[in-house]
Amino acid sequence: MLVFQLILMGFLIVCAISVSFSKNLLNSILIYMSFSLIMSLIWVCLESPDLAITEAAVGAGVTSLLFFTTLKKIHAIKIEQEQEKKEEDLHE
Repeated sequence: MLVFQLILMGFLIVCAISVSFSKNLLNSILIYMSFSLIMSLIWVCLESPDLAITEAAVGAGVTSLLFFTTLKKIHAIKIEQEQEKKEEDLHE
């Protein structure tokens, strides 16, 4: 069980670092969601199911949904897709 917890902690650190270096907002939200899910697994391993359910519901569910809605309202998702298309066209 200790090895599994250490692996989860390693994934948690990787997620935290990769969110800060990600340039794509959509990828950052997806990494944040995985961070919350890994954290909820750690809470289960620590025998705290109430915190695990809360982390999964609020961290991965509600907060990510609010982030997606905000990006859609400010049209950031559409702008990023257009920029990626321009970059792909330049590389071809």
